[in-house]
Amino acid sequence: MPGFFAKAVSEIGTYNSSVTRRWVFAAPLAVFAQQQKPPEQEPPEEDEEIKAPKEYTFNPLQAESEMKVGAYYFKKGSFKAAARRFEEATKWNPSLPEAFLRWGESLEKFGDRKGAKAAFAKFLEMSPEAKEAKAVRKKIDRM
Repeated sequence: MPGFFAKAVSEIGTYNSSVTRRWVFAAPLAVFAQQQKPPEQEPPEEDEEIKAPKEYTFNPLQAESEMKVGAYYFKKGSFKAAARRFEEATKWNPSLPEAFLRWGESLEKFGDRKGAKAAFAKFLEMSPEAKEAKAVRKKIDRM
């Protein structure tokens, strides 16, 4: 066999023999490179919000958006979802008394009297002279 290979290489010519030599030397390197794969890493989490807690900054537009969605859920009768949205609104804009009022109403409908009482108290603290204040005080007294 060695004689056959040498004869074939000499007949191919200079160009082909240099290509053949390159292939002979490059093939083992390619195999070696395939064997040296870096250790597999876990892919990054697709939803980073799951891992990292949400950071809230003053954003009245986001608060207003949360209020609208919360009102939709409240009207639909999904009080737990409405309560979550109104709570989000209070985090985006902590100086929005209506958000605390609506949050308390949602919690009351959902059955969380303790949470509703706290939300109503915060509403009264922020706007004691509001037109709903008297009704809210009565609700707190009944709880």
